[in-house]
Amino acid sequence: MERIPDPNAVYPNEYKTSCFIKNVIEAPNITVGDYTYYDDENDPTAFERNNVLFNYPEFGDRLVIGKFCAIASGTRFIMGPANHRMSSVTTYPFNVFGGAWEERTPPHLSQLPHKGDIVIGNDVWIGRKSIIMPGTKIGDGAIIAAYSLVACEVPPYTVFGGNPARFIKERFTPELRELLLRFRWWDLPPSELLEVLPLLCDPDLERVQREIAFRLGEAVQ
Repeated sequence: MERIPDPNAVYPNEYKTSCFIKNVIEAPNITVGDYTYYDDENDPTAFERNNVLFNYPEFGDRLVIGKFCAIASGTRFIMGPANHRMSSVTTYPFNVFGGAWEERTPPHLSQLPHKGDIVIGNDVWIGRKSIIMPGTKIGDGAIIAAYSLVACEVPPYTVFGGNPARFIKERFTPELRELLLRFRWWDLPPSELLEVLPLLCDPDLERVQREIAFRLGEAVQ
């Protein structure tokens, strides 16, 4: 029987510089799919502590990361409580310092703007030391260039980069993109995924498009 990597293992290989991070998450508002890994030569298991910043679950926002994502070293996810009140003449957080300041100001978290959840799709590659801001949505198959600051919606199978991150290019033709979004290879059972691995790694995209269309019961125009 062929050995398939265990999604419930902390370390996927002997180098221990990468970890499947769903297995080291404790916060109730963080969800990570199977086989998504974080890479860090020091301690990849410290992802939640070092890379998800200002995470206070009581604030109500979530970090949702799909399956088979590759997250490079130094990537940071900034959660909503990192924000400051902007609806008044000052942004200074008097309330958090206690004493008479706390008594005379509304609770800090109640005044912060809600940007919503951070949602990362499946098969997303996030480059080294990128920063993902509150409320960001990144679609399936997208690539984020290293050292990017992402505060926008990133469509599926596109490449974004820069500070602030902007559209760089489409990865594939619209036809192949739509086939991939319907094929959803990341949801295949382990045995079926094993069968299509050569296809997923094939640089002949025309052949890939024909094969996926065939598997979906469609004819390629």
